[in-house]
Amino acid sequence: MSAMDLSSAAFPVNTPKFWGDEKELVANCIETGWISSEGPAVKKFEAKLASKCGRRHAIACANGTAALDIAVKALQLGKGDEVILPSFCIISVITQVVRGGSVPVLVDSDSTFNMDVAQIRERLTPRTKAIICVHTYHFPVDMEPVLALVKERGIKVIEDAAEMIGQTCLGRPCGSFGDISTMSFYPNKHITTGEGGMVLCDAPDLAERCQQLRNLCFDPKKRRFVHEELGWNYRMTNLQAALGLGQLSHLEEAVSRKREIGRLYTKLLEGCPGLILPPDKNQKSESNIYWVYGVEVAPSVSCDADAVMKRLAAAKVGTRPFFWPMHEQPVFEPMGFFKGVEWKGGQSFPVAERIARRGFYIPSGLALEDHEVEEVARRIRKVMEEIVSADGGYSK
Repeated sequence: MSAMDLSSAAFPVNTPKFWGDEKELVANCIETGWISSEGPAVKKFEAKLASKCGRRHAIACANGTAALDIAVKALQLGKGDEVILPSFCIISVITQVVRGGSVPVLVDSDSTFNMDVAQIRERLTPRTKAIICVHTYHFPVDMEPVLALVKERGIKVIEDAAEMIGQTCLGRPCGSFGDISTMSFYPNKHITTGEGGMVLCDAPDLAERCQQLRNLCFDPKKRRFVHEELGWNYRMTNLQAALGLGQLSHLEEAVSRKREIGRLYTKLLEGCPGLILPPDKNQKSESNIYWVYGVEVAPSVSCDADAVMKRLAAAKVGTRPFFWPMHEQPVFEPMGFFKGVEWKGGQSFPVAERIARRGFYIPSGLALEDHEVEEVARRIRKVMEEIVSADGGYSK
């Protein structure tokens, strides 16, 4: 189908981009027989990503969830310890906190969809042991007040930088903050290994701990297959790492292209009735990385994001809903984490609840061409005009 004839095309929410280097690197793994986690590409990938993020150590693992599991356990967060994290995030962030017996304490989002760091101080108790900062969709968390607070209180920080690979905050790479940082290399990330993740830190003892947890807690000082602790088989294969090396060499190009796609969408969708578009800069003048192009259905529109997404699906435009808040997850209801009023103002998360119901993102993959972005925007505008017209008028 030509670039000028896209009228019947379907546009998935994500299509990854391969730059060309990956094929040779992966083929080399097959030719040499190094396909398992023992292969040399794993250590090369770890070293190059650590350098890119300004970290001393990087530990490759199976996926971003594995990275978070390792981070939580490596910091020895256990029974009764309180861990502050955003309600608006993927469930991977909270899973090991709960499984390890710690108590999740939630904060609401701010206008950037990130955790509202102003709420953190009022959530603190003598049992607070860690804060998980999750950079979400467009911008990094406002890390400056978080870092000042943890320095004052001696609290650990886990930085989830899965969606901000290549982004900066306070002039530093995302992935360089806190005691431990984590990343994901799922196909919709700026670097993909299919599945895969990374734990990054500076302390050598913490790095060694993460390496053991990743690999079934084998102790190199003891007889093999004798274990004193339970870990996971969360290893990354040499094949995945080779793919990651090819991707990493094009990270700057990937981030640049994401921003081109985001800014083109904004230009094409400006004034689209019923849609709230993401800003290009935040209050600190940091540039939107446009990991995805996330929009909100305006309050004046009678239907919610689910209804709009159904209409867009009929128009062959792929979408994905925003995260569902942790305090509304059915799995946690019988556990009773979020029922009481334990701090000033109670447990209220109006921003998280609103954006979960009114937000979604549109095709944002790196492989999108400009003419495809133009066609997607045309279909979105048409659908929104029909919805708003049915509501009785045009609204922004």
